[in-house]
Amino acid sequence: MPSRKFADGEVVRGRWPGSSLYYEVEILSHDSNSQLYTVKYKDGTELELKENDIKPLTSFKQRKSGSSSSSPSRRRGSRSRSRSRSPGRPPKSSRRSASASHQASVKETKRELLEVKLTPLVLKPFGNSIGRYNGEPERIERNDIPPRSIQEKPHLSQESSYVSTQYSLRPRREEIKFKEMDSKEEEVVTKGPVSSRTFEVTATQTKDLEFGGVPGVCLLMLGLPVFLFLLLLMCKQQDPSLLSFPPSLPSLYDLWETRVFGAYLLWFFLQALFYLLPVGKVVEGTPLTDGRRLKYRINGFHAFILTSVIVGASLFWGVELYYVYNHFLQFALGAVVFSVALSVYLYARALKAPRNELSPASSGNAVYDFFIGRELNPRIGAFDLKYFCELRPGLIGWVLINLVMLLAEMKFQNRAAPSLAMVLVNSFQLLYVVDALWNEEAVLTTMDIIHDGFGFMLAFGDLVWVPFIYSLQAFYLVRHPNEISWPVASVIIALKLFGYIIFRCANSQKNAFRKNPTDPRLAHLKTIHTSTGKNLLVSGWWGFVRHPNYLGDLIMALAWSLPCGFNHILPYFYVTYFTMLLIHREARDEHHCRKKYGLAWEKYCQRVPYRIFPYIY
Repeated sequence: MPSRKFADGEVVRGRWPGSSLYYEVEILSHDSNSQLYTVKYKDGTELELKENDIKPLTSFKQRKSGSSSSSPSRRRGSRSRSRSRSPGRPPKSSRRSASASHQASVKETKRELLEVKLTPLVLKPFGNSIGRYNGEPERIERNDIPPRSIQEKPHLSQESSYVSTQYSLRPRREEIKFKEMDSKEEEVVTKGPVSSRTFEVTATQTKDLEFGGVPGVCLLMLGLPVFLFLLLLMCKQQDPSLLSFPPSLPSLYDLWETRVFGAYLLWFFLQALFYLLPVGKVVEGTPLTDGRRLKYRINGFHAFILTSVIVGASLFWGVELYYVYNHFLQFALGAVVFSVALSVYLYARALKAPRNELSPASSGNAVYDFFIGRELNPRIGAFDLKYFCELRPGLIGWVLINLVMLLAEMKFQNRAAPSLAMVLVNSFQLLYVVDALWNEEAVLTTMDIIHDGFGFMLAFGDLVWVPFIYSLQAFYLVRHPNEISWPVASVIIALKLFGYIIFRCANSQKNAFRKNPTDPRLAHLKTIHTSTGKNLLVSGWWGFVRHPNYLGDLIMALAWSLPCGFNHILPYFYVTYFTMLLIHREARDEHHCRKKYGLAWEKYCQRVPYRIFPYIY
């Protein structure tokens, strides 16, 4: 067995992975099998390093002189204050010869090449990174102690929760060389006053086309509306078997009703009015590429309460909500038409948008950008179109449609009360929507907000797919009742709660860490430091799998479908589709994080090998 070179507890210098910089570390342990040392940096980061990446402290000579730019001709004990002797002065016997002075100068120069200076390296997160979630604005101030020579840079202090200051050990004469090496990952900002010069990490705009590129997005834009109507027509059939597929399609004249489209527009603009009400707190989103942080009003739960009051009053006054069920296909077509019209408007206005307001996912291809969205945050004044559509019309509309289906089941099946299966579906999905609206602020750090533009993909998804597909279980139960016993219902409820606990706890832990990583309640969590200044959680829920919130989401989706029984696969379309969606979303997230965090993400993947399903995927 090979002998180890460094002992536990020994203080040495360790090389930071991916760089040529050495920092003071403490040896924690040594693995004799892998021959790796576990070391701890001063900021608390623990990493595993190879033996050749560790050097003893004696390998780095420290300057004894207080000045960082003393001339080689200066020596201790010299009374002369002049930098050079005048040629007219007669040489004294105590002065050295020119040859001896030259040799001393050469030796001193060699010493300076080995000397190390400690300079602060301030890293900012990506312009649209979630690393600085609603933090304070950054301020960089000059140290009160003035520099002792023109070669020393002033020490900088950073007053931001999510900006980390690291110290780099650099030979003074080779500082420019190291700056060139580091420029592969950082951009040196040299303009402006000295006190505000920092190293900024810039995000490069990806040009990779997702969803199969232009052919793939064309297929999605044409196929999704057709597939939607096929599913809805199958659910309305008395026997939705594969033998009767495809169902007979009604004529376009039967599907379009101007009155229904007007009712849909009324619903959309009613939610827009609720969004504009001056209630709820105003928060800042993640920093954009130009440093700006947009403001958002968090009042989705208030809009839900107001909507519930209006719906309750409508039922009290005898308004027939069964009308929505009888014209369900017409409402779906109206939503499709509106989402397409909105997508055209969004793309047209994005053609005039400044470059710094474009989405990182946009490519320059007209068809692809129409689908993925060209502009990141389209706004009409203070009205944020993407943020509004993300939760309001579709998500609250989903709950309203479920209520309509519950009333339709009672009328269609001549029931005095809704079935237990229908109650479970309504209750489960109501809890999901209320949770999303109560934790509305968390949506500001999702991929939809910080990365994807607002185009057909999100417009169709938010306004059509969510309310009309996510309510498929309730729509199915209207014509296909399924009686379940209370013991079976108890098992389904337990499964739902199990998934919800995973989902909510994982998201809460993530959001709390983003808001305040130094929270004492999170002190037990282990992290991996990244070059962006952000830490990655590798313990707690996020040490179990890389996306525990996705795992909880899928368990809840299965619980929504189980009350419908096993007579047909239609109620299980949602959980099947949602599994494919989250696997695809996880792959997109994996691609972005690998580009963003580099070696730190590789380390994270080694510590947390499973993506969504433990021991499976």
